[in-house]
Amino acid sequence: MWVLDRPVYLLLLLILPVLMYVRHFWYRRGSRIIFPFTFCGGEGFRAPLTGRVVLLRISHLCFWVALVLLVIALAGPTRTVRERIFLTRGLDIMLVLDVSPTMAARDVQPVNRLEAARAVARRFVEHRENDQIGLVAFSLEAALRVPPTLNHDLVISSLEEVSLMEYGDGTAIGMALALASLHLHGSDGQEQVIILLTDGVNNAGEISPEAAAEVAGRSGIRIHTIGVGSEGEAEIEFRHPEDGRTYRGTVREGYDPESLRRIAELTGGRFFSAASGGSLEAVFNAIGTVETSERRVRVQVHRHPQHQQLLLLALILLVLDLVLRRLLIGSAP
Repeated sequence: MWVLDRPVYLLLLLILPVLMYVRHFWYRRGSRIIFPFTFCGGEGFRAPLTGRVVLLRISHLCFWVALVLLVIALAGPTRTVRERIFLTRGLDIMLVLDVSPTMAARDVQPVNRLEAARAVARRFVEHRENDQIGLVAFSLEAALRVPPTLNHDLVISSLEEVSLMEYGDGTAIGMALALASLHLHGSDGQEQVIILLTDGVNNAGEISPEAAAEVAGRSGIRIHTIGVGSEGEAEIEFRHPEDGRTYRGTVREGYDPESLRRIAELTGGRFFSAASGGSLEAVFNAIGTVETSERRVRVQVHRHPQHQQLLLLALILLVLDLVLRRLLIGSAP
């Protein structure tokens, strides 16, 4: 945001037209006799536009622009930046995202389940200013993509980069929840929350989802579970990351709502079902409403005066004006 510390000095700009008139008309005519004459055809005489005349006009322009910049510099232009400083810690949130092949099913728009989850999660992260957010992705195996951090750009970047079947073909929900809980345990945020997005049932890993949920619950970590996808068959299309081949078919099996509900209940969280992109957006809005924290914010304003840059530019223009007049043109103003 730009402000002027002394805007009254801008009134000096009103004097410039008067100075221009005095300098270019009254002063020049005061010592000369102007003879109007025309050619026989009635057309007035116009001096040819030589290089010397062009340079003279450029010097005039430099002079007047420099004066305008000097007046603006007197007005004290200042760029202000408002910084919000949070005096309290927010929540610590782990997003746990399923990237198994079935997340390529096209029953959730705009593209498929994974793209819909990616887009909604990105918007969720963007609105959680004071919360530390991390990301775990899983399929056959679970992997920590980003630990809980206030660097939300890093989380969003990782969300954009994660791909289908990056961690194999399977659904290790229990391992993913255990990994997320591990990185939330002992954190100093006001609350610790896990948001699980999956479209399948646990079929891999050494830890069951219920066991992971019980451990999380004892640590005070809430788990919200989101079942993604519609009931019945859904078309699927994805490219295998290893051989590059494109696979097409249908998905018949979905998530187990009772299992996801049980995981949420064990930790004091909630279970949600999202059969479309719109409902997935609504689910994240509901979670955002439930998961809030006390915030104390101080707004600090940083001031960056800009008059020095204007003065430097004005000086350069005045020097250029002087050079053009004295060295190149050789005439006084």
